[in-house]
Amino acid sequence: MMDAIQKTLLEQVAGLHEVPQGAYSLRINGSLHGKNDSENISIVKKEDKPGIDIYIKPGTKNESMHIPVLLSQSGLKEVVYNDFHVGADCDVTIVAGCGIHNSGSGESEHSGIHTFYVAEGARIKYVEKHYGQGDGNGKNVMNPTTVVVMAKDSYMEMETAQIKGVDSTKRDTRATLADGATLIVREKIMTHGEQFAETNFTVDLNGENCATHVISRSVAKDKSRQSFLSHVNGNNKCSGHTECDAIIMDDAQVIALPQIEANHVDASLIHEAAIGKIAGEQLIKLMTLGLTEKEAEEHIVNGFLK
Repeated sequence: MMDAIQKTLLEQVAGLHEVPQGAYSLRINGSLHGKNDSENISIVKKEDKPGIDIYIKPGTKNESMHIPVLLSQSGLKEVVYNDFHVGADCDVTIVAGCGIHNSGSGESEHSGIHTFYVAEGARIKYVEKHYGQGDGNGKNVMNPTTVVVMAKDSYMEMETAQIKGVDSTKRDTRATLADGATLIVREKIMTHGEQFAETNFTVDLNGENCATHVISRSVAKDKSRQSFLSHVNGNNKCSGHTECDAIIMDDAQVIALPQIEANHVDASLIHEAAIGKIAGEQLIKLMTLGLTEKEAEEHIVNGFLK
């Protein structure tokens, strides 16, 4: 059974009010709380280290699975290793995420290392949300690492979001693409107070006609700091696009370093970065409709991160 705090965390990171049907793995306070297989998806607990192996049968279509992690014990630190073996010609959705409630003075930390092996012709959508809360002085720390190995003609779409309550995070994503593979990444981050967020993307476009599109949108408030670094390597006939858009407010700091490297004459690569404050005319327009300045700012920020 989950308590009220754990149920709130589960709803925030996975959109669930209770343990889901079908394939799932639920980790609470450093231990595997429960798991379930489906006809086409099996979950095996690792014997040598914390984490699970997920095996998705070739040809699996229109299935989803949930693998949330919840921490409600102050001062708990853990590293978890999850490996996903996605069979050929699949079409599946995986919903992950981590929620931390820290009501003490100790630092709570979750570091999830997820490795995806995406077989030929497979399609996968991966959704990951991070959320923190608590009324203590302890910090919430999350350091996710995602490693993606994509076979010929595979497709992966990643949606990651960190909107509230995470004091420090370092997000590393590394991907290798074979012929015809496509990787789409959409990241949303908001920091406030004195929070810090660092994002690092490295994509190796090794296959002929492979492609990637990396999009990061962020909002930095108060005295928070953000750093976005991306490195797209075009090692064959390929296409790559990396984009970072950020709104900066108050006394925040944002660094954006998109980098592209063409190592093949037919590599087509583009990078974009834009950082700026909310335009005054946007605020004025909304305030003329009856919103206060704070309400107008929140409306603009929510629309930007939508």
